[in-house]
Amino acid sequence: MGIINSEIKPFNATAFKNGEFVEISEADVKGKWAIFFFYPADFTFVCPTELGDLADKYDELKKLGVEVFSVSTDTHFSHKAWHDSSETIGKINYYMVGDQTGTITNNFGVMREGQGLADRATFLIDPDGIIQAVEITAEGIGRDADDLLRKVKAAQYVRNNPGEVCPAKWKEGEETLAPSLDLVGKI
Repeated sequence: MGIINSEIKPFNATAFKNGEFVEISEADVKGKWAIFFFYPADFTFVCPTELGDLADKYDELKKLGVEVFSVSTDTHFSHKAWHDSSETIGKINYYMVGDQTGTITNNFGVMREGQGLADRATFLIDPDGIIQAVEITAEGIGRDADDLLRKVKAAQYVRNNPGEVCPAKWKEGEETLAPSLDLVGKI
């Protein structure tokens, strides 16, 4: 079964956010746009570059009503230690979720079999808790927060404008398409 248009599954976890440990669940996701940003492990190499890039876009995402949940199978204690010891990770203000049981990682289908680590994966969830976009990359391929922001804006546009779709490389304010019989074979 495909994961696009499926509903997120129940979970409970502890996250590090704004200097505190907080309990979260799927109830904290519903009613708003959310990004689940899975990464393999704290104190590694590509992961901090991605998390820092996402931290740089967090204020813009918040203005769009989007909450960010970074997730690894490390503990919330490890997230705090990394946050306290790394300048790049120290600028993170979004949730850093500890998923040491692997529940969330398995719910999203991105657990590396036999390793206990999450794949490098991003999920965009709408306010109904439905997955609208997925990106999964190989270990050495970092993600781009600018492109993720573009996808968020496109998903929000499509939700708010039924009957319209966003073409490739669409950016906010650009022309969209209204699929119809008249467009068949014309694009």
